[in-house]
Amino acid sequence: LKTKEKGIKFDTGKLQFSLIPPEIKLYLAEILTFGAKKYAPDNWKKIDVQRYYDALERHMNAFQLGEENDEESGMHHLKHALTNMMFICYLECKKD
Repeated sequence: LKTKEKGIKFDTGKLQFSLIPPEIKLYLAEILTFGAKKYAPDNWKKIDVQRYYDALERHMNAFQLGEENDEESGMHHLKHALTNMMFICYLECKKD
């Protein structure tokens, strides 16, 4: 076997995307795909952010009351909550 020479890469202090668990990306993709089929791809960008705050609270409330999966999608309420947080963060942080 050939051994690879050690190269130099100046990435100290840069973002480490490898720290994001692949399951999190999968959860977001599952909910986004469901939404794209139900409405349209990227339709979520056209909705008032307050509606995502409300949806986030509904999913968290249902979960806290012991309901694991959303009745309509059949997917975990926390996956929906995570996606709503992503929507809120995207829409609120984009203002900067």
